Amino acid sequence: MVATTNASSKPSPSAIRGSSTMFHRWAAAAAALLLVINPVSSQVSKEQCDDLYAADATVSSGCNKTACELKGYCNIHSSTYLEGKCCVHAGVNVNFLAFEEAPEWGPRLAEFKKCTGANVLLTYVEGGEDNMAKALLEDVGSNDDPNSGQGIYDAYVVQGPWIPAAHLGLKNLNDLIKAFQDIIRFDDINSASRSAVTYGGSIRALPVDSDNIAAAYRHDLLNKYQKWYQDTFNEPLLPPNTIEEMVTISERISGQDHDGDGEPDWGFCLTPQTNYFQAFLAPIFTVNQKDASGSTGQNIFFDTDTFEPLIHNPGFKKAVELYWRYILASNCQTQTKEGVKCDRKSAFPTGKCFGVISMPGTMNNLLKEGGKYAPPPENRQDQYLEEGQYFGRRIVFPGSTEVLDWGAKGYPLMKCTDKTCPNARTIEGKVINFSPFFSEGGEALAINGKQSKETAVNAAWDLMTWLSTLEVNLLPLAGTYRRSQTTPEAVEALAKAWNNTVMADDLNAVLVEYFKEPSDGGNPTQDFFVVGFSDYNEALDTSLHKEFLLASTDTEYGLFNFADPSKSIKVGTPEFEERYATFIEKLQQRYDEVNSRMTGGALQQLYNWREALDMEPKKTMQEICSDLLAAGDHAAFDRLECNKEVDLGDLCQYMKEEVEAYQPGACAGPNNNAKIIAAVFGSVIGAILIGGLAYLTYRRYQSYLRIRKAHDQLMEATINESIRALHQLDYPLHLVRGDEFVSEGKLVRHEILRNTHKLTVLDSLADVDAFIAAGKHIVFFSHQWTSFTVPDPSNNQYEAMRVSLRELAKKNGWDENLNDVFVWVDYSCIPQANPSTQNLAIRSLAAYASSATYFIIVAPDTKHADLDDNCDITSYQLRMWCRAEQVCHSMRNGTEGMYLALGGGGDLVPVNTDFFQESLHVFEGQLTCCRLEHKGMSACDRQSLVVPLLGLYGELYRAAVDGVKGGDAESLSSVKAFLDEIQKHQDSVFPPTFQRVMWRKNKKVTEEVMLFGDLIERMKHRIDHGQGFSYEEDAAGTASTKSNDGSSSFIRHGASDFLRHGSTIRHGSMAKSSNVQVETAGGSY
Repeated sequence: MVATTNASSKPSPSAIRGSSTMFHRWAAAAAALLLVINPVSSQVSKEQCDDLYAADATVSSGCNKTACELKGYCNIHSSTYLEGKCCVHAGVNVNFLAFEEAPEWGPRLAEFKKCTGANVLLTYVEGGEDNMAKALLEDVGSNDDPNSGQGIYDAYVVQGPWIPAAHLGLKNLNDLIKAFQDIIRFDDINSASRSAVTYGGSIRALPVDSDNIAAAYRHDLLNKYQKWYQDTFNEPLLPPNTIEEMVTISERISGQDHDGDGEPDWGFCLTPQTNYFQAFLAPIFTVNQKDASGSTGQNIFFDTDTFEPLIHNPGFKKAVELYWRYILASNCQTQTKEGVKCDRKSAFPTGKCFGVISMPGTMNNLLKEGGKYAPPPENRQDQYLEEGQYFGRRIVFPGSTEVLDWGAKGYPLMKCTDKTCPNARTIEGKVINFSPFFSEGGEALAINGKQSKETAVNAAWDLMTWLSTLEVNLLPLAGTYRRSQTTPEAVEALAKAWNNTVMADDLNAVLVEYFKEPSDGGNPTQDFFVVGFSDYNEALDTSLHKEFLLASTDTEYGLFNFADPSKSIKVGTPEFEERYATFIEKLQQRYDEVNSRMTGGALQQLYNWREALDMEPKKTMQEICSDLLAAGDHAAFDRLECNKEVDLGDLCQYMKEEVEAYQPGACAGPNNNAKIIAAVFGSVIGAILIGGLAYLTYRRYQSYLRIRKAHDQLMEATINESIRALHQLDYPLHLVRGDEFVSEGKLVRHEILRNTHKLTVLDSLADVDAFIAAGKHIVFFSHQWTSFTVPDPSNNQYEAMRVSLRELAKKNGWDENLNDVFVWVDYSCIPQANPSTQNLAIRSLAAYASSATYFIIVAPDTKHADLDDNCDITSYQLRMWCRAEQVCHSMRNGTEGMYLALGGGGDLVPVNTDFFQESLHVFEGQLTCCRLEHKGMSACDRQSLVVPLLGLYGELYRAAVDGVKGGDAESLSSVKAFLDEIQKHQDSVFPPTFQRVMWRKNKKVTEEVMLFGDLIERMKHRIDHGQGFSYEEDAAGTASTKSNDGSSSFIRHGASDFLRHGSTIRHGSMAKSSNVQVETAGGSY
């Protein structure tokens, strides 16, 4: 159902911080903001609404607030949560990482943007769900390393098993959910899904789905075999209530000819997976997972006192036996024999399955008329259906009449009674324990709580909250997950959407049982939500399926007879017992191996598992170990390696008897003679150590001085190089005359223009200054490539460039023939054929950008030719080199000559004066080299920008210092604005270090690499003390000096009166650094 509460008065997520700390991101651009367009106010009537966007009325970063309010863009789908939030997130980017495509994402994100102005950039992990856990951990970082994580994304689609490994990096939502409880209605979400996103009492994600396992049977076949079954077995054929009944029916039905083709068909079908086996375990193991005091510790995986795997008990063996019998009567008897995957998705459409077990999403496609995996009418026996009946019927996963006795040693099986099974149901005289297994917990939405900016966090939270108020059929990746979604009204809406009342009623009947709270008799089983989930799962899958049940009888402990599946090793035979024992032994070994690979071993995993189950009372690892000694469980104490965690001597103070029972003599003190000997020996050794320590300290101090001197020399050399780089081009500046640029009709390759003599070449920065002084105008076009091979296959960007160039000429009153206007654009002005000269030109990009009189960002909405991605201003702003070009121009010339060209017939728009604030964060941008983890590269592109940006900063800082000394501080207000912004975020704008991922000898290595270090402070110190911010320029080229005393103004070419200092023009230039692959805004060269 839909919440109707207006949340506009709620506090923002950034104001509800809890214990989380928000950091500025260093090495990513997932929260990059769009350029802010100057708003234009106008009066708009309702009749003019349709033209509001074109008129740019009250537009902020592309969000039209007037249109939003008049047209009610924030009041959609009967939800009022976004009411009053028009353009509240205008210009904010939220990078969202997901693993499974869903058609609902497109319209929902478009609606959210139309209302709030936020741009949610959805990225799918390559490899889908199988790679999402790794991608999440790599991006948000691990719990044991606060500096880890790439921080590219702000929000994620997650599943419960992935949360524990990264939970400290995901935002704690407790306070937010409490503040927004009347909207979120967290308690309305089923208890299993709530548990899946809760770790150690902290909620780390918001569920939007529920993954559980149910069963289904074919009603047409049940009717067909009804009389035969009654006659043969003297009992009616009914939908199964217990696992034993389901297996028995499957065995009896297997071999019958369902479709009349003369071939024997199957009972219930499946895909052999660990989660379906665990569904067999759940009703036997989970008798009462939660009581009034909280979690009881009952589970299907590991003991919560010892972390011994729960495989050494008769309940586990019973589940294996039933599961094996089920497999032998299923599609596996044919598909496995034939060497193909035993798969419910390929088996069920054939019409040869009597029933199936599956997860909810796939189950819909198995049962729905026309579903992806549903049997078509010709493969069904619909002639046996009565009026109003439907062929596919979903049911609660069957239960068990026998359960574990958790209070007895070894956990023996016991019969279910009203007393022993408090949540059981009595059906036809049988007391049956049901416990639905919620495999993986379903999808949920989480926020990066470690690296994301507050603006992105706020927007992400509004998106998540809004989605939680929508009907389930509107949500991406969602199935029914709330109790309120099981009301008659909700079922009716679902039946209408599916055009199938029977399916809707069946699903509702299942979920009403599954979603019961523990206080109302609910008894769900939780999946294994701990670090290493996939490793434990793989251990079980390998031992159970690959080496035991579906392995050949010719192997060590395989049961399957490939020649004749009917002769496979049966339950109850001596051979089965022998091979089962080997299976348990191998599984135990694999679990032990997984424990040994986990940080902290089995003891840490036990602590993690108790946290995941939210067990009370909370225990530290020391308390876990001391409790084992108190209980006399010495084997578990040793297996958990508790000696590494506790000091037996300390335990002697309050549990001497237990410690002595474990290790006799552990609490006895040494005799006096031993003490004397130890004291004398210790004194001698101590004297030797002190002398040696003094010598080592001296040597280390000398080494420190040498390292310090080398560091100082490197820093000073870097500063000198940055000053030199301001005055030299590593490669001449190539330009295309304006009239020739617009007449070409497209972007033309550099070599073609060169060979047809259509390039103007300026060999030095002195020539650039003279060129501009002669009345020429240089327009720098900054854009991104929309193909891997050519820059602009659609010609959209070129058209935006051509239109903006003519409009700029018109604004400035230039000759409309464009003879005095010259264009720089990468494809035409950087060599494309010769890698060596191309690299030299790329190194000069900073100088090119800073030398231009005008800078135009070209970013019309365009589809990438080789990817299914949209290239626009948002994707442009995510690129580090795009930001670098902007900063190199704006730090030199201010923002007055900077424009935005978005195409589509829109005007050439000046950027706001505070535009530089976002662009300054160059190193938060994305880089291809980092995405490729620097394979085959010796350095990161970030390192290549240190020298030019350091030099530009030095120039800017000296302008401020000289202005103050010269009494001209007021005229340098723009410079001061730059410096103030840098000062506030210095470690973000000029990161001292960064985390670089490299590959060495086929091994992935993450290392902290110096970027700016203390270079900024050194540069400021040098300028403050007048220590040589100068460079002897080559006399060649056109002189640009107007005085010799260094105090008067110089020939300048910026678009505004931004810098007026020094005696020579100071230009940016890429340093001649190591030979690395460099990526530009246009692409990788």
